[in-house]
Amino acid sequence: MARLKITQVKSRIGATERQCKNLDALGLKKINASVEHDDSAIIKGMIERVKHLVKVEEVAVKKAAAPKAKKAEAAEAAE
Repeated sequence: MARLKITQVKSRIGATERQCKNLDALGLKKINASVEHDDSAIIKGMIERVKHLVKVEEVAVKKAAAPKAKKAEAAEAAE
């Protein structure tokens, strides 16, 4: 699943109450603030409402490293 980096580039001054609530829901409080969200229909809908206030970039998903075995589990496996 892709991730979206959303950056607020314009002020919320003059924006409607609905647009301000969408910015709050996205986690954007100040100009040049950035957040990352999973790419979903809900997030895209919120972005659509405030597209004139934000910049959106797609970010490559980093694969998480495999969890390391605990020392106790490793000792049991060695025996």
